[in-house]
Amino acid sequence: MTISKTLEQTQIPAIRMVDLCKTFGDLRAVDHLTLTVKPGEIFGLLGPNGSGKTTVVDMLSGLSLPTSGEAWVMGYDVQRDPVAVRRLLGAVPQETALFEELSAWANLNFHAELFGVPRKEKRERITAMLELVQLLDRKDSPVRTFSGGMKRRLALARALLHDPQLIYLDEPTLGVDVQSRRAIWDYILSLRDQGKTVLITTNYLEEAQTLCERLAIIDHGQLVALDTPEHLKQSYGGSVVDLELQDPDGLAEALRTLPGVGEVKQVGAHLTVGVQEVHSVVPQIINLVTQKSKLQDIAVREPTLDEIFLHLTGTALRD
Repeated sequence: MTISKTLEQTQIPAIRMVDLCKTFGDLRAVDHLTLTVKPGEIFGLLGPNGSGKTTVVDMLSGLSLPTSGEAWVMGYDVQRDPVAVRRLLGAVPQETALFEELSAWANLNFHAELFGVPRKEKRERITAMLELVQLLDRKDSPVRTFSGGMKRRLALARALLHDPQLIYLDEPTLGVDVQSRRAIWDYILSLRDQGKTVLITTNYLEEAQTLCERLAIIDHGQLVALDTPEHLKQSYGGSVVDLELQDPDGLAEALRTLPGVGEVKQVGAHLTVGVQEVHSVVPQIINLVTQKSKLQDIAVREPTLDEIFLHLTGTALRD
């Protein structure tokens, strides 16, 4: 029986935090955070820079001790059993921290030694991981010759090398091209099929929607929202209609009276309208707008993370 199946059957959470707090002097970076991540789940931790995401992960991985509260990883207390937790955890931080002058193989070999991968399995594991991230043909090349996407993929291979049960990915596709991003997403989704638990921190809603089953949005160390990507979008209005008008006076108020219209924002001649049931609401919007003004442009799209965050918290998503 695999570890992942055992965890599912016994209902031991992959991650559990209860009233977790971390203070640095007068700053409370994490403020009574309570969260549970299920085994085999791809879970997204979202929020602006400075929201407390990295501090949470530092506490989960044993790099920082909680000021108060408790946390467990795969049933192990992060304060009492930090060594056990680290062996269960594979991490791809924002900075890949690879040895640039060494080859891809040498980088993975060093990691295998560090995590005690058995010698008889080491060569096979390194080969398998390089094949997984499509870098086997570059195994002897210095990492400094790699593109940003290749380095990201090698960092992912390194994180998976010791077969961790929990993988933490900090902005997994930051700075990579579209093709590499899609490849990395495919790798991450395949981890779920293997029964792995994945914790992702990201500021990109598209990435979170593609990968995550549930999302937690935090700000100032506090939980703002916890839901599926689809339900979070619906909390804003499901879809967004952008309108560019010749004369927008009074239209924001009029649009708010339409059934199925949620959030309405106006900046100059531009209106942003959150709507449910696009196909039925958009014709009503066009009809109302053309009666009162001249419509210069209209576009329908999904809400951005910034818009959802603003809607949920009343403050802008800080860079």
